[in-house]
Order: sequence, then structure tokens, then C-alpha cells
Amino acid sequence: MRVYVPLTLPGLAQAHKAGELGPGPLTAYAVTPALREWYVSDDIEELEYAALSRAAAASLRLVAGDPGAPRRRVVVAVDVPDKDAAADPDRGLDAGAIGEVRIAGAVALAKAAAVHADADDAEADVTAAAAALGAADQGDGDAQFVVDGAEDHELLWFGIQEIPSLLG
Repeated sequence: MRVYVPLTLPGLAQAHKAGELGPGPLTAYAVTPALREWYVSDDIEELEYAALSRAAAASLRLVAGDPGAPRRRVVVAVDVPDKDAAADPDRGLDAGAIGEVRIAGAVALAKAAAVHADADDAEADVTAAAAALGAADQGDGDAQFVVDGAEDHELLWFGIQEIPSLLG
């Protein structure tokens, strides 16, 4: 199963240094039954993109919670055995948990398929979105518009071998 692990750039640097994503448990996003029902599509590429988008939103929350982190979303796509990615059945109806899975232990970075990250030109919108998250969570429509602005930026694809240059 392909899962998408949300990170920050410092989190990616730590994973690169350690050679693994972890320690567990890790929160990731995947094509789960709840995501299939929510997205209403049978196209696996669309479903994978929806899972990646959910992980990008989670990365934005991580960025917002780390004032020292560069204002760029980061998601690592990694393949794990199906049995290693478990959705919480008690959170199935929670809209914020759609597509969310837990991975019990660390995952070798060598198993990663790719890293997805914002380009430098997304930094201003990601900065504004991170600052607006709290108000958006409280129902502020203008703040939600700002948060949605970060989603207008497509995450770029990087091979695992490109992590050092991505980290700069």
C-alpha cells in the first residue's frame, strides 16, 4: 500500500539523517474505504492524489506548529505492507481523519517512492495559510480562503536521491 507521510523540511532532514521515517507510530494518509467513499471515484490515480492532498494539509498543520520550520509542505510517499497501515475504525466518521492511517513502527527511507514538496514560490501562500489555520478551524470563511490558497500550489516530485539538494 502506498502511504503519504506528512513532514516539515526539518522532519525530512531528520529522516534523511536517520535513514528512516519514525519512530512510530506514524500518521500517514492512504486510499482507505472512507477516502474512496468521500472522494467518490474508482480512478486509483485520482484517489492517490486525494490521499496526497490530505497529507499535504496535515503537513501544513505541522508547519504551522513549528515556527522555525521553512514554510513549505513536505510529503513522503512510501510503500508499506497492507497490514502495516491501519485505519482507526473509531474515527471513520471524523471528516478530519478521512484517509488517515497509522503505521506502528519506523519505515526505512529506502522504501520511499518519492518526496513531494512545495516549490520556493509557494512559501508566501504557505506562510499565510499556516497563520490562518486557527481562524479557519473556527469557521472563519476568509481564513479558510487563505488556507485554500496554499492548495493552489501543486507539490513537486523529487526522487529520494534528491533529498540532499531539497534540504539545501
